[in-house]
Amino acid sequence: MQEIDPIILQKVNTWLEGNYDEQVKQDIQKLLDDKAYTELTDSFYKDLEFGTGGLRGIMGPGSNRINKYTIGSATQGLANYLKKTYPNEQVKVAIAHDSRNNSDLFARITAEVFSANGIYVYFFEALRPTPELSFAIRTLGCKSGVMLTASHNPKEYNGYKAYGEDGGQFVAPADAAVMDEVAAIKSIDEVKFDRVDSNIELISTDIDEQYLDKIVTLSVSPEAIKRQKDLKIVFSPIHGTGITLVPKALELFGFENVVLVDEQSTPDGNFPTVVYPNPEEKEALTLALKKAQEVDADLVLATDPDADRVGIAVKNTDNEFILLNGNQTGSMLINYLLTAWQEKGKLTGKEYIVKTIVTSNLIEAIARAKDVTFYNTLTGFKYIGELMTQFEGKQTFIGGGEESYGYLVGEFVRDKDAVVSAAFIAEMTAYYKDKGSSLFEALLDTYVEYGFYKEKLISITKKGKTGAEEIKALMEKFRNNPPATLGGSKVITLKDYELRVETDLISNTTQPIELPKSDVLQFITEDGSIISARPSGTEPKIKFYCSVNGKLESKEAYKLTEEQLDAKIDNIMQDLGV
Repeated sequence: MQEIDPIILQKVNTWLEGNYDEQVKQDIQKLLDDKAYTELTDSFYKDLEFGTGGLRGIMGPGSNRINKYTIGSATQGLANYLKKTYPNEQVKVAIAHDSRNNSDLFARITAEVFSANGIYVYFFEALRPTPELSFAIRTLGCKSGVMLTASHNPKEYNGYKAYGEDGGQFVAPADAAVMDEVAAIKSIDEVKFDRVDSNIELISTDIDEQYLDKIVTLSVSPEAIKRQKDLKIVFSPIHGTGITLVPKALELFGFENVVLVDEQSTPDGNFPTVVYPNPEEKEALTLALKKAQEVDADLVLATDPDADRVGIAVKNTDNEFILLNGNQTGSMLINYLLTAWQEKGKLTGKEYIVKTIVTSNLIEAIARAKDVTFYNTLTGFKYIGELMTQFEGKQTFIGGGEESYGYLVGEFVRDKDAVVSAAFIAEMTAYYKDKGSSLFEALLDTYVEYGFYKEKLISITKKGKTGAEEIKALMEKFRNNPPATLGGSKVITLKDYELRVETDLISNTTQPIELPKSDVLQFITEDGSIISARPSGTEPKIKFYCSVNGKLESKEAYKLTEEQLDAKIDNIMQDLGV
């Protein structure tokens, strides 16, 4: 019969005997009585790790779960960090939450712990998107902020995103300092839970209005929108926070024909109409696509629960709705912005765009052709935010993004922003329609001009303790024995971001990688394919990003060329054994 590890049992007993509420103790005791040892092991085998982005995990009792006590400990650690970092100041923070189950409760606990530590809290009185929290931190002069969300994870999850004073998630060295303070909380008795009302101020709609007013100033093609104001847009917030600001942003940009997906417009943490509330998943857009066919829409937009990611669908040349992936949407958005800025004579040579190392190199090709500076960062929007803060006042950030459906336009926010992105995707669609084209045709034109880049992401889920060990072993295997060929092409470069070394496998020479350390491997082949392997920082997954490219001779050759590139990706994945 399976037994429970004595060390885990000791942790379980600490919770059963400690200063925890009765309901939590009853839930743990029931797991013990039912001999649910696998569940107990996963709940207690480690402390839920406060990573560089904060916490994310399954809700429930235990040290490796999201609950009142892990949220409280994280907040106490963050409060300790803030008080040490800003010793002679009245520290202010902003707190927001999404539509997930318990997000409002966890937000309240976070506010209570901060207030008990003498920190002044600006508390959003109702659910709001993640990018608005970033905006609020910057606008209200806060030193930090917390968003209670697990982004697009399944309904069992919740999480805690921590932000610094620039409105971006913490980066080095602050991230490590915050993690150390959180790790230093060894007992729940160290957490101050007693709310101080005078330290909490509710935020109403003032910040909404300031934020929306700012993003409207970014519009580059208002005259095209005026002519195409009846552009038919179907929008779904997938039961999340997008409903609070996206329709309003579209209206302020000048769009008068926005159709909501009613079944998904009410915030609901059970996400009743979808398996995953993730606009990257085709299934999550089923209702939006149905509505789009009914009304013969020009564009479909769908945002995730905390409205930092947006998925889109457009009509192809056969008049069928197809979903664009994050690389396609990001590339089109950058191409549109640079083209529109160029046409308006706004490019002065001081502008730049940013993408992550696993995002399509089509963006790089476009930026080079238009002579606009581009930067690559590690995966994670906080690195884009860090760069923006570094260049603030010296260079102008036009836009940026990552393949996982997160984009940003303008400098008012330091995180991916589905509100401003949805508005600009609509503006871009109006711009091309105004020229007698469509977004899909514009995509084909982009491929003909700059090269046909095709990407695919393969995610392999490995849950629990054994899963984490398997992911680690897989990365070690690729690190120590890189493949010699992939898809019939020789691997000529290995980039190891963990060791921060790039190796030329032909000449056997190395050079340093200037980016921070990260557990990512990249294999680059002779024919320009790039394959990246990376364990997810927020989910029990290992991700393989595959990017291939070729020449698209004409728009008519699209389908055949796409089939050839897809076959190449399949061959590469076969060679990798995934």
